[in-house]
Amino acid sequence: MQTWSAPTVLALLVSLLLPIASCTLSKEDESPASSRGNQALLHLIDKEWRNRLTEDPWLATLVGETTANDALPSVSKDDLQRRFLFDQALMSELDALPASTLSEDDRTNLELLRRQVEDRIAGFRFGAYQIPLNADSGFHIAFARLPREVPLETREDFENYFARLHRFPAHVDQQIANMQEGMSRGMTLPRVVLEGYEVTIQTHVVDDPKDSLFYKPLLSLPTTFSSGTKNELERLGRAAVSKGAVAGYRKFLKFMTEEYIPNCRTTIGASELPRGRDYYQQRVEYFTTLPMTPESIHELGLKEVARIRGEMQEILDQLEFQGDLTAFIEFLRTDPRFYAKTPEELLKEASFIAKRMDARLPTLFKNLPRLPYGVAKVPDHLAPKYTGGRYVPPAHGSHEPGYYWVNTYALKSRPLYVLTALTLHEAVPGHHLQHGLALEQAAQPPFRRHDYISAYGEGWGLYSEWLGLEAGLYENPYDNFGRLTYEMWRACRLVVDTGLHAFGWTREEVMDYLAENTALSLHEIRTETDRYISWPAQALSYKIGELKIKELRQQAAATLGPEFDLREFHDEILRIGNVTLPILERVIQNWIRERQNLTSR
Repeated sequence: MQTWSAPTVLALLVSLLLPIASCTLSKEDESPASSRGNQALLHLIDKEWRNRLTEDPWLATLVGETTANDALPSVSKDDLQRRFLFDQALMSELDALPASTLSEDDRTNLELLRRQVEDRIAGFRFGAYQIPLNADSGFHIAFARLPREVPLETREDFENYFARLHRFPAHVDQQIANMQEGMSRGMTLPRVVLEGYEVTIQTHVVDDPKDSLFYKPLLSLPTTFSSGTKNELERLGRAAVSKGAVAGYRKFLKFMTEEYIPNCRTTIGASELPRGRDYYQQRVEYFTTLPMTPESIHELGLKEVARIRGEMQEILDQLEFQGDLTAFIEFLRTDPRFYAKTPEELLKEASFIAKRMDARLPTLFKNLPRLPYGVAKVPDHLAPKYTGGRYVPPAHGSHEPGYYWVNTYALKSRPLYVLTALTLHEAVPGHHLQHGLALEQAAQPPFRRHDYISAYGEGWGLYSEWLGLEAGLYENPYDNFGRLTYEMWRACRLVVDTGLHAFGWTREEVMDYLAENTALSLHEIRTETDRYISWPAQALSYKIGELKIKELRQQAAATLGPEFDLREFHDEILRIGNVTLPILERVIQNWIRERQNLTSR
C-alpha cells in the first residue's frame, strides 16, 4: 500500500498514458494485424485498470486517483461475485487476442495481465477470500497502515481520512461474513497458528482515542491550519477513531476470540481444505510461476539441503570446531557474543552493514535508484508474530524513503551472524534496489508497476544475499555460516512447505527439520513454521527464483565469455520489473543474443 502527495492531475495523466507508452512498435513497423492486436490489448489493459481502481478506492488513492478518497473497498459476497463475472468476461477477451501478432513487450504485458486475472478467478472459485489473513498479516494489519498511506495535507484530506475510519466497522462486518462462510465449509486458518494472534487486533482497542496510532496524524496538523480548524479536526478525529477504527477492531477482536479461533480447523495442511490438493497445486504454480509439482519441488529441496550442509561442514572444518553440525548450531544459539544487548545495538549494526553494502553497489550495478532508504524497528503491534525483518516501500508520492524493518522483539532470537544476509536481502542490493528501480520504470503500464511476483522478487532477494560474497561483506566464518543458514532456510522451505501441504507433515516435524538443518533461533523457527502453514506455497518462491537467476547468469557468462558484464546483467534483471521466471528467461536470452550480435560486428 502506498500514498500520494504529488499533484493528482499529473498522476492521473501518467496513469492514463503509461499503457500507451508500453507499445514499442512504431507505426511504420506495425502490420495491420499487429496494430489491431496492440490496440485491442491496450484497450483491455486500460479497461481492467479502470475497473480495478473503481472497485478498490484505497488502491486508487495510492496511485493518485482522488475521486473516492473517503471510501474503502467493498468485500461483500455480491460485489465479489460481480468482480468474478467481470474477470471471466475479461479473460475471454484476452484469450481472443491474436498473441502471435503482438510485439515482444505486448506479449509480456498480455501474459502478466492474464496471470493476474487467472489468479483472481481461481481465488474466488476456491474461496480464498474467506481467509483474509495469515499468521503475520491480514486486512486489519493493512488497515493500520492507513495513516501513512493517504494524503493528509488539507482539511479535505483529513475529512476523507475520518470518513474511512468511520467506514471500518462496516468493512469488518463484511470480512466477518466471509470468514463465517469459510467456517461453515472448513475454509479457515489452522487454529494453532493463531495462538497469540489477538495482539495484532488488541493493540488498537483503546479507551482514549489519543492512545491510538490512528490519532497520530492529529498530533502534527499542518501549521497553516487556523486554531479553529485544528480544534474542529481534533474533535472530529476523536470521534472517528473511537466510533470508527476502535469500534471496528473491538468487533473483530470479539469475533476472533469468541467465534473464529475456537472453531478453526485443527488440521494444518492446505490439502485438508475444500478441494485442497487442487488449491495447493494452484498456489504452487502461482508462487513459483512454473508448472512444478509438490513432488518435484520436495526432491529439489532435499538435494539443495544436502549440498548446503556440505558447505556448512567446510566452515566447521575451517574453524576447527570440536563437534558436529548440531553442536555448532547449539553453540551459535547460546553464545552471548552473537546477540545484541539492546534494540539500539541491533539497529545500529544493521545500519552499518547496509552502509557498507551501499559503498559496494557501483561494482555490481551501473544503474542505481534515486530513492533512499532508512532502517527502523518493526512496529510493536506486529513484532511478536513477525519475521526477523522486511522491506517496506514508501507511500507513492510521499516524502518518505523506503524502510528496512528490523525486528527488535525478543533479542535473544535475533542472532547477529544472520544480520548481514538479512540486510542484503531486505535493503541493498535486495528489495530496496529492486523496488527503487521499479518506481522509475515509467514505460510500463500501471498494472505491472503495482504488481509483485514473489519468484522474481524473493528470488532476487536470496540472490542478493549470495552477492555479498562477491562484495566482500561476509568478513568472518560466522557471518558466512549465517548466509548459509539463510540459504539452507530457503532450501528447507521447499521440503517443509510441500511436506506440510502435500505429504501430511506435522507442525512438530517441520520445526524439528528446521532446527536440525538451520541455525535459526527457536523463536523464529516457530513463527516461520506458522507462516508456512498459513500461507501455502509462498515460501517456495525464494529458492526457485534464486536458482533461476543463478542459472541465467551461468548461461550468460558461458555464452559471452570475456564479453560478459556482470553489472549489465544485473541491470537487465532489474530493468524489466516484476515478471514470471519464464519471461525473465526469455528476456535474458534475448539480451545474450543482442550482446553476441554487438561483439560480432
